[in-house]
Amino acid sequence: MEEKKEKFKTFVSHHPELVSFIRSKEMTWQDFYEIYDIYGEDDSAWNQYFSAGELESDTNTKDKVSELTSIFKNVNMDSIQRHVNNAQKAINIIQELTKKSPEVVSKTSRPITKFYGD
Repeated sequence: MEEKKEKFKTFVSHHPELVSFIRSKEMTWQDFYEIYDIYGEDDSAWNQYFSAGELESDTNTKDKVSELTSIFKNVNMDSIQRHVNNAQKAINIIQELTKKSPEVVSKTSRPITKFYGD
């Protein structure tokens, strides 16, 4: 019995598309194990799960690629460049304002007892 469970775990690890049926709650691991127990690995009973998972995966990938493509089509690169340039100018201004200015050399003060003509 334990050997069959280990073989089932190995079988499932080679077919990750089965997880989508678990996540969508169409099937449970118990359901898959029962199919495995009755039909084994090499049977047409699995075809519906393997092909459906692959098609769903391909569809999701195509949807994501088309979504990314549409996002990039709507991007105005000139506008982005202007914003980057404005941000760089603002950073330069802030850097200039926060730089330490050289210390002002103060003149040596004259003693109080000295007068203009002395």
